[in-house]
Amino acid sequence: MSTFTLNTSELCNKASELTAGDRVLLSGTVYTARDAAHGRIMQLIKDGSALPFDINGASIYYAGPTPTPDGLAIGSCGPTTSMRMDSFSPKLLDMGLKCMIGKGERSKDVCDAIVRNKAVYLCAIGGAGALASKCITSCEVIAFDDLGCESVKKLEFKDFPLIVAIDCKGGDLFK
Repeated sequence: MSTFTLNTSELCNKASELTAGDRVLLSGTVYTARDAAHGRIMQLIKDGSALPFDINGASIYYAGPTPTPDGLAIGSCGPTTSMRMDSFSPKLLDMGLKCMIGKGERSKDVCDAIVRNKAVYLCAIGGAGALASKCITSCEVIAFDDLGCESVKKLEFKDFPLIVAIDCKGGDLFK
């Protein structure tokens, strides 16, 4: 297994080089979205409305950060169970989503969409949200503020440690 230091903007071009089990230190812009935000994003798509961020080439982290303590960019920010977003993910991948970050296995439909769209699914370490937050340099709510911790946020990662769980060739760490 290899270790890659990548910026989110490089993921579109480097996804084919990643293999399940590789380690990634990810930097760049990542958006948070959990269940409630995904539901609203899908409604925006259905309505033909603009999304809160450009989905093409984007990276989504399935996380709902805790409130931000004074002097920090963000509170604890660990991954949530990705399978809860499986009904939404194929559509978003088909629209250009390049990277999903979370924890746990994904459905066959999501795995097929990852391969079809040459995307990648990365896993973060569950239970280490306080440690993960040290790799986030900024946090800005950009949509659905009324959802609190589940609002869509724009994060900036700096060397956020991840593991390739499902690669664009169909390699699956869970298998």
